[in-house]
Amino acid sequence: MPDSEVFVALSQVLRGYSRRHRNISLIFETHFNKLAELFGELGIKPGKVSHSRKALIGSYFTMEYSIESAAFFNPSIVEDPDQSETGTDEKRVIISFRATGEGHISSIVFRSAIIDKNNNMIIEPVGKMLAEAERIKRHIYNKKSFIKKLDEMRDFDNKLSPLFVLEKLGDKFTYGELKRAVAETRKTHKLTPNKELIINQMVWLALSHYEIEFSLDSAISERVIFPISDTEKNGIEDARFVRFTEENEEVIYYATYTAYDDMSILPKLLSTRDFYKFKGLPIHGELAQNKGMALFPRKINGKYAILCRIDGINNYIAYSDNINIWREARLIQKPKYSWELIQVGNCGSPIETEEGWLVITHGVGPMREYVLGASLYELNNPENEIGRLKTPLLSPNSEEREGYVPNVVYSCGSIIHNGSLIVPYAMSDYASTYATVDLNELLGELKSSK
Repeated sequence: MPDSEVFVALSQVLRGYSRRHRNISLIFETHFNKLAELFGELGIKPGKVSHSRKALIGSYFTMEYSIESAAFFNPSIVEDPDQSETGTDEKRVIISFRATGEGHISSIVFRSAIIDKNNNMIIEPVGKMLAEAERIKRHIYNKKSFIKKLDEMRDFDNKLSPLFVLEKLGDKFTYGELKRAVAETRKTHKLTPNKELIINQMVWLALSHYEIEFSLDSAISERVIFPISDTEKNGIEDARFVRFTEENEEVIYYATYTAYDDMSILPKLLSTRDFYKFKGLPIHGELAQNKGMALFPRKINGKYAILCRIDGINNYIAYSDNINIWREARLIQKPKYSWELIQVGNCGSPIETEEGWLVITHGVGPMREYVLGASLYELNNPENEIGRLKTPLLSPNSEEREGYVPNVVYSCGSIIHNGSLIVPYAMSDYASTYATVDLNELLGELKSSK
């Protein structure tokens, strides 16, 4: 194609899409660079290709994806780290959602809102352009700790050492260096199924550590955490965000979420301090299974604590010295009432009150109907249940029953504001809304329910 035609064709593409996407020409060039090896095999030096031609070629390997076209559901809510310019008795919050698009691929999206003194939630205007995060592969692995983490995963029965790959690396290495060592090993070794399994585990572990960073000029409603690693290629589901206060009083936000690769599910962890930079971390140990892990907002008796549902039916609690490793859990709650006999689970991280840990739960009953319940646990011993609602806190009404998955209300996190519990929730896996509950009335009902 002559340069004049390249100019016209690229101009038409930019005219049609530059207002829909931030820095779209840079996206086109990034996609072109992914093809650089192919051009090299054809005897074409990518460095000799003009920027316009790179952008046009990249546009042919680019497509739009509507991240929210199918569903916008399973919200969680946390206090925004920025509380400037809020009025008396107002609170700025960040709400995360599971957004599902074509192919039922889920990602994490955000909205910013103000809860006013009357507990009205005012959603701030939504940005017009999505912001693509830059993935940063700068995690440096220590060989000894890497081998230790491989052993902690215990996903294979054999005791074959991973050193047949790692011996090619120094005491510290990057993902890129590991990738090259794996490629070299595959060329020089005849690999048994067990060795292939170990290689896959090493690559999975390395890919599970990642960092992403959004541009400072992006609105939070424009930031999308889309599946990155192979373990989550078919979706990032049900993020439960929590504002975690460390022992030195510093605040960090964590989110437990479920990674789905079309074959299996895996709990993983995100961390951020400002919602611009995020770190993705793996979760290891025997409890790294099933859905619904929810982290307590602070350590309890010097240990991290988490709610989980390892058997898919009951609620458990686990403690750990390491936020990434969870080994043993203790049963704290079984289905009891008719509306939760199929399963009971959490609907987000526990909320600390003067009366105890308030846990919003979900119960599944007849017709696979999902409802919300509530329980209260002792602050210093959250294995001890103080009380539990005998009837649902929230059930789907006639307008909320219809959707992608009928007869479901579900939440991934709530917040307290001005003496009320604010519960954002999804309606039948399609859309989301919120409810308010008088906190003192709820706590009084829970204390008198046992």
